[in-house]
Amino acid sequence: MEHHDPRNDSGVRSLDEASGPHKTPALIPRTDFGSYVSGFVDGEGCFCVSFQPSRRHRFGWEVRPSFSVSQNADRAELLYELRRVWGCGTIRPDRSDKTIKFEVRNVSDLVHTVVSHFCLYPLLSSKQADVERFARVCQWLDESRHLERSGLEQIVRVAMEMNPSRRRKYRGSDILNSLRSGERIVYAAGNRGPT
Repeated sequence: MEHHDPRNDSGVRSLDEASGPHKTPALIPRTDFGSYVSGFVDGEGCFCVSFQPSRRHRFGWEVRPSFSVSQNADRAELLYELRRVWGCGTIRPDRSDKTIKFEVRNVSDLVHTVVSHFCLYPLLSSKQADVERFARVCQWLDESRHLERSGLEQIVRVAMEMNPSRRRKYRGSDILNSLRSGERIVYAAGNRGPT
């Protein structure tokens, strides 16, 4: 006789549609997958807009929006399911904390899949304010506003309001000052580009 696991008494199916006892207690109804994802992301996800000096870009800066969520390797099923359901993103090891990371960086995928999801299933914590800022930045990038100085300035200002506890490599004031003066910021050692 098979051992009965009381964690599986909910009667709902797991991510792999198994109806019997399952190795993971994270059982969720298919109809509530969106809410589950938002709750998971509320605790483990990151909405980020970073800036990288670039000689290839008109104003000397590349804008890099990304959405990511991490999980320990032994519980990474949700990340693979998320990639399957959303039809975008990559999964890779994150060496900084030895987890597995699902990440979306393509602006069109961010606007049409990631941001759309969080409009339908908003986060319940204060992180929702970052989602709204992230959505604006991604929309502006999708509309090519970053190709005009005023649009890039607006993107920098909004991005710097996100993730206030996070240390940034470049301060917003440094980026904005380099735009106004027409200067290019000094490249980090080993990445000086053409001189």
